[in-house]
Parts: sequence; C-alpha cells; structure tokens
Amino acid sequence: MSKSSTDFFKTQVLGHPAGLFVLFFTEMWERFSFYGMRALLVLFLVSALGIGGWDWPRENALALYGTYLALLYLTPIIGGILADKYLGNRRAIIIGAVIMTLGHASMAIESNPFFLYTGLGLLVIGTGFFKPNMTSFISVLYKDFPEKKDGAYTIFYMGVNAGAFLGIMLCGYMGEMLGWSWGFGLAGIFMLLGLLQFTLAQDIFGDVGKKPNKEDKTIQIDEKTEVEDQLNPFTIIDRVLIVIIAVAGLTWVINDPLSKIGTVNFLEFGGTDYSSTTIIITLLLFIYLLGSRIVRYSAVTRDKMFAVVIFAFFIIFFWASFEQAGGSMSIFAKDYTSRILSGNSAMIFNIIDVIITVVPVAIITWVLILLFKQTIRKYLWANLVLGFSFIIIWGLIIWKVNTNFSTYSYEISYQTYQVTEANDKGEATVKDFSITAGTIIPENAVLVDNTTVIRTANDFLPNDKIAIIDIDKKGANFKYLTTEQASLINTNIAATVVMKKENEIQIPATWFLILNSLFIIAFAPLFSKWWESKYNPKPANKYAIGLFFLGIGFAFLAYGASGIPQGAKTASVSIIWLILAYLFHTLGELCVSPVGLSYVSKLVPARMIAFMFGVWYLALAIGNKTSGQMGAMIDDITEKYDISTFFLIFTFVPIIIGIIAILLNPVLKKLMHGVK
Repeated sequence: MSKSSTDFFKTQVLGHPAGLFVLFFTEMWERFSFYGMRALLVLFLVSALGIGGWDWPRENALALYGTYLALLYLTPIIGGILADKYLGNRRAIIIGAVIMTLGHASMAIESNPFFLYTGLGLLVIGTGFFKPNMTSFISVLYKDFPEKKDGAYTIFYMGVNAGAFLGIMLCGYMGEMLGWSWGFGLAGIFMLLGLLQFTLAQDIFGDVGKKPNKEDKTIQIDEKTEVEDQLNPFTIIDRVLIVIIAVAGLTWVINDPLSKIGTVNFLEFGGTDYSSTTIIITLLLFIYLLGSRIVRYSAVTRDKMFAVVIFAFFIIFFWASFEQAGGSMSIFAKDYTSRILSGNSAMIFNIIDVIITVVPVAIITWVLILLFKQTIRKYLWANLVLGFSFIIIWGLIIWKVNTNFSTYSYEISYQTYQVTEANDKGEATVKDFSITAGTIIPENAVLVDNTTVIRTANDFLPNDKIAIIDIDKKGANFKYLTTEQASLINTNIAATVVMKKENEIQIPATWFLILNSLFIIAFAPLFSKWWESKYNPKPANKYAIGLFFLGIGFAFLAYGASGIPQGAKTASVSIIWLILAYLFHTLGELCVSPVGLSYVSKLVPARMIAFMFGVWYLALAIGNKTSGQMGAMIDDITEKYDISTFFLIFTFVPIIIGIIAILLNPVLKKLMHGVK
C-alpha cells in the first residue's frame, strides 16, 4: 500500500476521502457546463434571428449536433493515450478544463459563426483530455482499496447527474429567458470555477496522477489473473488501414453538417456526392481490420472479443435513439408540446419546480459543508472558490423562483394575411403569412385576426400596443420584444394586449431535459440493489431490457402525437407524454450504462485493452452521430407521413434489437467463457 494512498484516505467525508469530493465537484461543474450548453445548442440554432438565433433548418441543426456528439467520443481515445504516456491524469484534467473554459467563452459570442464553431472545436478537444482521466484517476486513487471503489464511483456518478441537472435547469432557463449568450456564458463561468477549485486543491491527491501511470495493468477474471495471450503486434497493413479509416471517417463526420450548412462538400466529385459510398467502404474496412486482428488470438480470447463487438453493436442502436433527447425531443418540446399551464395546474407546477430545484441543491450544499470542515484550513482558496460557486447557484435559484412567480401571461391579438395560390398540380392552396414591420401586403390578400399567449415580466394594460416575434416562423411560439429589440430588426409583429391571464405559466422547452438526471438520482439505488440480487439479469438480457424501456418511451411519444396531422409544424400535446418518455428512457439507460465498459475491461486481454476501448468509444461515436442523422429526418417524415410515424421508428428499432439481444444470449454466454 503506497504512502500517497494512505494519506489520501486520512480525511473522511461520508465514509470516503475528502479528495473524492474534490473530484465530485470538479466533475459536477464540468457536467454543468456540458449539459447546460447541450440543452441550448439545437434550440439556439433553429430559433429566429430576431431573438439571437440562427434560424437554421432543423436538418442542419441536428447534423451539427450529431457531429459534435460523435467527436466528443473520439477525442478521449487520444486524450487517454497522451495522459498514460506523457502527461499524467492530473495535468491532462487541467489542460482539458482550460481548453473547455476557452470553448465556452468562445460560444458566449454566439452571434459570430467563427466563435461558435471555434467554441465547439475547443470543447471537443478539451473533453478528450478531461473525460477519460477523471474516471481513471479514481481507479488509481482506490487501487489499494478495491472494496470501496464501487461506492466511490456511485458518489462520483451522483456528481455527474447533479451537474447535468443544475446545468440544464439554470443555463437552459437563462438562455430562454434572458438570451442565448447568458446561457452559454454561464456554462463557461462554472467550467472556470471547476478548474480553479481542482487546481487549488490538487495537493490533496499527494503524488497520484502527477506522472504517467506506466504500471503493467492486468485483468482480473474470477479469482485468477488472466494469462498473457500470444503477441499480436500491429502489421504494416493494420497501420495503413487505421490511417485510412480514421481519415475517411473523420472526413465524413465533419463533411455531413458542412455540406448542408455551407457550399463545401469534400466528398463530391464530378457533381456526384460520394458521402454514402465513403462511409459504407470505411465501415467495411473497419470490420475487416477488427476481424483480422481478433482471429489472430487464441480461441478463448477471440471468443471474448467477439462478445465485446456484439455488445458494441447493441450500444450503437441504444445511443442513436437515446440521444434524441437533445435533438428531436427538444424540438418536440418546443413546437409540439402544450407548455402553457394555468390556474391550479400552474400553481402545482411552480411548487413542484421549487421543490425539485431547492432540495437537490440543499443536499449538495450539505455535502459541501462537510467537505469544508475537513479541508478549509489546508485548502482555503479552493474552498473559497467552491463556496463562491454555490453563492452564485443559490442566487440564480432565488432569481429563477422569483421570476417564475412574478412573470405574467398575456393574451394578445395580431394579424396575418392569407393568399390563395395554385400549386404544381394546379390546385388552389391557401398560405398564411406573418405581417412584420417590413411587410408589404398584396392587394388580393385576406387579413386574419389571431390570438396567442406570451410570457413577460412587463406589466401591460389591455389595448397596449407591443411588438412580438415568431420565434421559429412556425406560427405558434411568440416572444415579446422590448422597444430597443424591435427597433433593431424588421421582423417584429405588431400586436395588441387583450388581457392579463392570471396564474398562467409557460414551461421552458429545456426544462424537460432535467428529468433524466432527476430520474437517475431517484432510481439508481433501486437498480443497484437489483444488480446485486439473485435476480440480476444476464448481460444480453440487460441490454434487451434497456432497449425495451427505450422503445416504450418512444411509444408514449408516438401515441401522444398520434392526433397531430400530416405536415404539421406545431401542436399542443400534453406534457405527460414527454415526462413518461424521459422516465422510460432513463430506466433504459440505467440498464445499459453500467454494463459496457465493465465488460470491456473483463473480457479483453491487457495488451488489447486500449484498442478495444477505442472500438467501444467508436461505437458510442457512431451511435451519437446516427442520432443526429436520424433526428434530421423529422421534417421529411412529418411532411410525408406525420410526427407520430417519426417516433414509431424509434419505438420499433430498439425493440427489434432488444429481441435480437435475447436470441443471442446463449451465444454470448458461450463466447464469454464464464465471465460474469
């Protein structure tokens, strides 16, 4: 047992070293910044120029979203290797946090495309350094105390979800209420505070993580150490294939949004787009590379690695559907969900919102006080930074609660005009147009009176003249513009206040994203007990259960959206369907998330571990990129069929893959050779 490990365990908080909670809060602020930005990205891209958005088509926004998520799972492969060989965990974490802080700062200048793209690029690079080294850091710190490792990761995972919860709630709320820069900027502020807290308190870890970990890592299976397999060095052909696959794959991932957003298409030659051909050939080459390496091992090792590949196949389909949360499901929340509540419903929601906002933060603050008692003398400045962070959090929560109870809803009237035109088939169609400050109304137009509801902290009287904007030109989401905002743009719509609507609120579209973190915190202990009981399912069955839960969640959305007509851009579906969807998606995540990396470490020989972790992260990247690709079909499918059909795709695909997982269970059991 090393001296540094013994020193690390001297200070105790809730039965664990105080240093674990330094990592807890560092990870919490990093997840705060990541999920806070993620909650806003797609909504910002598709919102109107008049309120600071970029007014992108949904397809373009979701293509960029998918590429961003895919790259987030590729760079950790490189970051982990650099930390192991050159940097050490601690330095890699600090480098990653610095780069991510710069990325968020750049994204706060969201009106300029250069800064937003630069910000996303820096976040991808920074995550590559940060993400793999936080989890491995805990593993190294607890290497002499394996019996405490499960508890440590449970606490750490709570920090992940606490950060996600706070980031989505506060960054999302500020972005929607005050402006996108406020939301993106807040994410950057807490990334900076997390960096400072970790840097100032890093001496608590002793010498752990300062230097690259060059110890020989062996894999424990049952109670015996796995015997080293025969050497399997990378051949020249292997290395050439890796380069070709990496270059072609990255080109395709980056080219997808680039070809939609701009006029550049790296995969177009002679007027023909070879994007589909490129990715198919790349995948076939990768399958050949993977298979050719696996078959060179002994029979037992080969079988175990094939089992990992099958698990990776399942994970692609899971994340392709699950990550609709930040894409098409956010769009569904914004455009198709009835987010306006009135009377008792509004009061009940406000009370519930206060409870789920205040209680988790109060619990985390209690943990903070326990940490202060152990470390305040030795790490004063780190504790001051952490304390300042929570002063900001509580200030924002008080402001949010006060705003919710002092913001008013108004029914307003405005006019549009309708023009009858002939379509391609010569049929008469009626088109409706907004009347903005710069609109010239055609002579043959028919004026139409409309009403809608807006939310604002301003106190208006009936018949007051105001300016509003149609947030995404769908004719359903309107926002009040101040006189200064209205004078800067010519897309504002003249409106008249009809009446103040008492006790009416509008739920922010980003609010629904916090449900995932809340449900994880609520149900994770129950699932942990399930996995430890005699009813613990077999690995393939866990995947199947997770995929079934995922499909059921989308089935609720499909059923809730079944009344929305073909081609509709807006609707007012009950919020219950989104809540049920997030509940079952979270139950699915709890079945799938704990399984993957654990089985990679158990099944793969030590010399192949880095390559297979790369394969696993590649599967996650493919799943996340596919989520953007599939989500981008929302408009086409809605126009040709309806949005219920769109969600039915995500209902049937996971269920079918789940059935395949069950059918493969005997095969996987044989391939795993007794590994549990």
